[in-house]
Formats: sequence, structure tokens, C-alpha cells
Amino acid sequence: MSVEIISILVLIAVFILGTTLSINMGVLAFVAAFAVGTIVVDKSTDDIVGGFPSNLFVILVGVTYLFAIAKSNGTVDWLVRAAIRVVGGRVVAIPWVMFLTTAVLTALGAVVPAAVAIIAPIAMGFATRYKINPVLMGLLVINGASAGGFSPISIFGSITNGVVERSNLPGSPMTLFIGSFVFNLLLSIVVFVMFGGRQLLYARAEQLDVEQKSGPGTVQAPVSLDHNKILTLIGIVGLAVGALFFDLDVGLLSLTVVVVLTLVSPSTTRDAVDKVAWSTVLLICGIVTYVSLLEDIGTVDYLGHGVASIGVPLLGALLICFIGGAVSAFASTTGILGALIPLAVPFLQTGQVGAIGLITALALSSSVVDASPFSTSGALTVASSPPEYRELVFKRLMAWGFSMILVAPIVTWLVLVVPGWL
Repeated sequence: MSVEIISILVLIAVFILGTTLSINMGVLAFVAAFAVGTIVVDKSTDDIVGGFPSNLFVILVGVTYLFAIAKSNGTVDWLVRAAIRVVGGRVVAIPWVMFLTTAVLTALGAVVPAAVAIIAPIAMGFATRYKINPVLMGLLVINGASAGGFSPISIFGSITNGVVERSNLPGSPMTLFIGSFVFNLLLSIVVFVMFGGRQLLYARAEQLDVEQKSGPGTVQAPVSLDHNKILTLIGIVGLAVGALFFDLDVGLLSLTVVVVLTLVSPSTTRDAVDKVAWSTVLLICGIVTYVSLLEDIGTVDYLGHGVASIGVPLLGALLICFIGGAVSAFASTTGILGALIPLAVPFLQTGQVGAIGLITALALSSSVVDASPFSTSGALTVASSPPEYRELVFKRLMAWGFSMILVAPIVTWLVLVVPGWL
């Protein structure tokens, strides 16, 4: 049995054991990386640990730490109330405002994880206060990021269009962008219906606030601006500006804001570090470390070249979309786009598969799975969820992300590739 097949079987075993036993899946993944790396492929410990997603670790810790402080000192509550006034108290509009806000940020060039890191904690504040399903809110934020993520000036769009140009393939940046926005918008409508959006149609923020005030044991967070809230707001704005316009690291910038807030007001930040989603951080980092090992030992290339040897271009195109979705659910969408588009060149050169259609289908298949809690966007959403809902959000996003691995390639292949109109 080849090394590549063994590594895939071990990954499947990790998911089965992590789902059926009360053990953190990330711990299992770390052990799997150690076992496969040392026994099967004779990798050094440095090589194995080298796949640890240090940047993702810092982002998850930094963002959840910062917004734990913002929640404890009342800043999140103040933001929620201010935004409710903007939408006229219509609770049903809130998830769509989050969708559009995130889409605009990524369309203007924000890195997808940075946009999600900024919007998701605020969106979850809305979800908690106004009884919106956190899965609905989280998916609309993630879908919004993907919807805008393929504009001609965005990161995903620039990478995809650049690879297409270097491969001397015909491309259409606007088709890619419009296709991504429409697909994610339609997907969000499905999410809205599936996860309780219709129940929000007649809900008013004012009425829900009255119900919360009259509930037993309810303690209202302060809503007036004080110096702690003002400093926190300045920190959040600084995080957004630094990440979106100066390309500063979201995680390190978040921790910088945390340190400043702690120095200024230690009493309001003392317990925030305990509210970092440590179990989620361990889970995500363990899985990503193992998947990085799979990439290093050539498992992903093994799958890609296996597809390239298929003599039926349409079937090969579908399988490449499946691979893009499956790998991107655990790894960098950016890296997958750069690696798999060149693998599609043999199909495209036959003239039996339209280049624009396949590239758009591959881009969509590789990006909508970012809802998986093992991708950066999904992990940030889980970490930003209320503690009492975190396990539920994790399970729902895992189910949704894995379903997209199957659904997105088939739908995009049928619409964009099979008809041959692109």
C-alpha cells in the first residue's frame, strides 16, 4: 500500500475516532502526524512540526482574545445597539447586512480571513442578543467573504486570474467575479431558509430588547460610551485599517491592541484570556498540521496527477473540482487555486472543456468549503461563537462544509462546464 493511500486512511480514522469518542480531534491529528511522519515516511520532528499553522494560531488567539475584552467591557453590546438603529430595528436585515459588509471588504481587496476576523465576532454579538441562529449568521459572513473574494482587485481574484494568464489560458475576470457573487448569494438564501431566517421576518429589535429586560435574572450591559469602550473601538478600527489597507498581520495586530487595552485598564481585561477558544484552537491546528504533512509527502499531487491521467476530459474536470473542494476544506484556498489550475491545462488544451467555465467552477468549489471549521474562515467563526453554542456551530459548519465538497463541484460542473458555453 502506497504512502499516499495510508496517509488518507489515517485521516479518515482521525475523523471517525474524533467524532465517536470524547477526545479532541486536534490531539488525534497531532498524534497521526507524528506516527505517519516518523514511521511511514521517516520525517524529522522539525519537518512534522513545521506544518503547524503558527499564523492561524496567532490569528485565532488574538482575535478571540480581543473580542473577549470587547464583550466583557460592553463594547460589543454598544456596537450591536448602534447597528440596529441603522437597519431600523429589523432583525431580518441583520444577517444580510453582515453578508454585504463582508463582501464589500473582500471585493475591495481585503484578505478573506481578515474580513471574517473583523466581522464574525460582531455578527455573533447580534446573533446572541437577537436570537438569530449563530450558524445562519456565521455562514452568511463566510459566504459574503467568498462572494466578494473573486473581484478583479481581490486577493483570490488576482491569484486566479494571474495563474490563468501565466498558463496562457483564456480568462474572464468579470465572469469569475459575477459567478462567485451570484453563487454565494443563492447559497446564502438556502442557508437563510434552512437555519431559521423566516422566523426573523417579523421580529423587531425593540420587542426583543423588552423581553430581555423583563426576563428573570437579566443583567443589562452598560450601553453608554465610556473611556474603555472608546479605546476598544479605536483598537478595533485600528485592526481593520491595519489589516485592510496596510496588510498587517491580523493576529499580531489583535494582540497588540489587547496589550494596550490591558495596560490602560487591567481590571476590565483580567479574565479575558480564559475566554479564548482554546479547545477550538487545538482542534484546528492539529488537523491543519496533519494536512500540511499530506501536502509535504505528495498526497495532494498524487491525487491531482491521478486525475490528469483520466482520458475523459469532462470526468477529469469534475474530479479536479472535487479535489479542490476536499483539500481546500482543510488547507489554504489560495494555495489550492495556484496548484490545481495548472493541472487542468491538459483538459483545456483538448478543446473539449471550456477554460472559463472550468476555472470558475474550480474557484467556486475551492472557496465555498471555507465554511469548514478546519479552514481559517470557519475556524474564526467557531471561535467567535458564544461558548454555549460553540460545539453546535462547529458540528453544523463541519456538516455544511463537507456537504459543499460534494454539492458545489456537481452544481458548478453541471452549470458552467458541461454545457460548454464558457
